[in-house]
Amino acid sequence: MERAHPGHVLSNMRRDLREGKVLVDWSQNHVAKTTIAPYSLRALSVPTVSTPLSWDEVRQGAEGGGERLRFLASDVLERIESVAIS
Repeated sequence: MERAHPGHVLSNMRRDLREGKVLVDWSQNHVAKTTIAPYSLRALSVPTVSTPLSWDEVRQGAEGGGERLRFLASDVLERIESVAIS
């Protein structure tokens, strides 16, 4: 990905290189890491769900709308239906 799209993707962790790019954090591929799969419940007192986002939602979150990007288990089925591709 990084070689094919150098202006958009990188794997170097340096913050000064990351602005405006997607970081592929290959170091998370390790048995001791706690990366969560999509649609998994997080072990919290009020369990939230790991949910894929659209780029518009990512932008809104970056602009301070992060609370809206918190999904509860009861929200996810409706969300899946609303974004499902026919």
